[in-house]
Amino acid sequence: MELSEYVQKGFQMLADPGSFDSNAFTLLLRAAFQSLLDAQADEAVLDHPDLKHIDPVVLKHCHTAAATYILEAGKQRADKSTLSTYLEDCKFDRERIELFCTEYQNNKDSLEILLGSIGRSLPHITDVSWRLEYQIKNTDSQSYPEISFSCNMEQLQKN
Repeated sequence: MELSEYVQKGFQMLADPGSFDSNAFTLLLRAAFQSLLDAQADEAVLDHPDLKHIDPVVLKHCHTAAATYILEAGKQRADKSTLSTYLEDCKFDRERIELFCTEYQNNKDSLEILLGSIGRSLPHITDVSWRLEYQIKNTDSQSYPEISFSCNMEQLQKN
């Protein structure tokens, strides 16, 4: 799984028990899933009292990294072994890997529905009326009568 260096560093900080104790890790992981899956979720999920001792910049960095990894895993329909392998590479211990995989499995269906609703094509606009307007400006001090140009769709399509 290809993730940016920024995401990898955030994920490695999240794996460090010195930065995130077991309780803080669980809270942040659940907050990452909640922020992705619950449209009503707000940033207050990161204001939990058990997360107050963590630098807010580090907290947001790790939250972003976790959310990015969750989305990428969902996009690739990763299984438990794929998740475990990447988490081991990021120095997660066995307990955190199990917790992550359990949370992922519990939310996998909702995550796939969310990703499926986004679609695979770029956004596009339909049913738009438009008008082309072009102004000719001259640096001369003389005044010219207003020039007007108009045509219909048939005339535009002709050579």
